[in-house]
Amino acid sequence: MIALGKALLLTGDPGVGKTVALLKAIEKIRAEGFRVGGFVSREVRVRGIRIGFRIQDLSKGSEGWLAHVDHPQGPRIGKYRVNLKDLDQIGTAALEDALSNPEIHLVAVDEVGPMELFSESFKDAVKRIIESPKPLIGTVHKRAQGPFVEDLRRSPKVEVLEVTYGNRDLIPDQVTIRVLSWLRRESRKDTSRL
Repeated sequence: MIALGKALLLTGDPGVGKTVALLKAIEKIRAEGFRVGGFVSREVRVRGIRIGFRIQDLSKGSEGWLAHVDHPQGPRIGKYRVNLKDLDQIGTAALEDALSNPEIHLVAVDEVGPMELFSESFKDAVKRIIESPKPLIGTVHKRAQGPFVEDLRRSPKVEVLEVTYGNRDLIPDQVTIRVLSWLRRESRKDTSRL
């Protein structure tokens, strides 16, 4: 069961299907009438070659570049430059909105990884969500390092599930069942207060 302020993060090797599993869980949770805020990221390929990553606000639909091979400035990760402006104005803003908006029941973040960790406001938003009553589901890069990620993984409020090729089709249902249980319990509490 997800406890107050609980976060459920998916990790696994690159390309294993963490984001796909997260999106399937979000779709199932939305189908039950709950609103999900936050953001997801997707790789962008041109003629089979990855050129970057887009981020999308889940509640407003706004999009931007998280990183791109031709972005002129920003921290470099491999062949990409991180677009800190779009990360903060779209990604972090989506997290802030999801945290403060009482009509959003669940926050999603895809992902906590090396690119996102360049933003102090992103890290601050994730910390505040974990300390809040709202549940968080998301992904965390398997090889992400540093004090922020280590604290996240060690937190008693955070559970990390590993996605593998063997279990990736089961993960969306597992996440959905746990999150819906928490959301329904909170919904009953709110009704009883009326």
